[in-house]
Amino acid sequence: MKPNLLKKKIAEGKNCVGGWVAIPDPYAVETYAAQGWDSVTLDMQHGGSNINDAVPLMTAIQSNSDATPLVRVPWNDPGQIMRALDAGAMGIICPMINTKAEAEALVRSCRYPPMGERSFGPYRASQYGADYWQKANEEILLFAMVETRQAVSNLEEILSVKGINGVYVGPSDLSLSMGKPPTLDPTDKEVLTAIDIIVKTTRKWGHIAGVHTDSPATAIKRYEAGFQMCTILNDVRLLAVAAANAVNEVRGKAPAAQAKTY
Repeated sequence: MKPNLLKKKIAEGKNCVGGWVAIPDPYAVETYAAQGWDSVTLDMQHGGSNINDAVPLMTAIQSNSDATPLVRVPWNDPGQIMRALDAGAMGIICPMINTKAEAEALVRSCRYPPMGERSFGPYRASQYGADYWQKANEEILLFAMVETRQAVSNLEEILSVKGINGVYVGPSDLSLSMGKPPTLDPTDKEVLTAIDIIVKTTRKWGHIAGVHTDSPATAIKRYEAGFQMCTILNDVRLLAVAAANAVNEVRGKAPAAQAKTY
């Protein structure tokens, strides 16, 4: 089976930077993916993509880059998860995993027997090699999104589930769950304490710690704190900021501020 380069890079100690796709257009995705990202995630929860976009968009990601294609599925739904994997996702990021039972359900959907209950039919993923079915459980990364107060309190149990490779922090939802304004660069002490607990506990278990950020500066802070995988905004926000900055420069105005929430 084709190796998961994101998994390999992180195992080698590299801090990986991730792209995030909300625009469901193959040409845009192909161009975006070729800019040097270690991974590119199709966002089917809060982006414009749905499962029918998965094949053309993952083909676009892989056509001109070595970026590992990931999918953030809409929910912890076996049908959506299995279809994303069959379409060629090399990793799943699943939102709102708050309990051990929910993490176990996620593993069942993502892993072939005997580890899980994934149904066999990798229609596009079979192009990764004839031995795909034998190595998929090992190569495919599985991230549980830890983005609520409840998930933080159950973190040790979530991380104990065999088949989970890591966690991915959604700072905006984590902030909301604690009664704070949504932001990708929180300054609230309670939220920052929770993020610190997440990264330290995840690394203690030998798992991958990933997080969404609003800028390169925030990503660098997160790497220094122990995160191994950081996403910087998404394609929509980066496009909007670059366009606004070009217009503002011509008009002699200050650069546009980075988005803080998504």
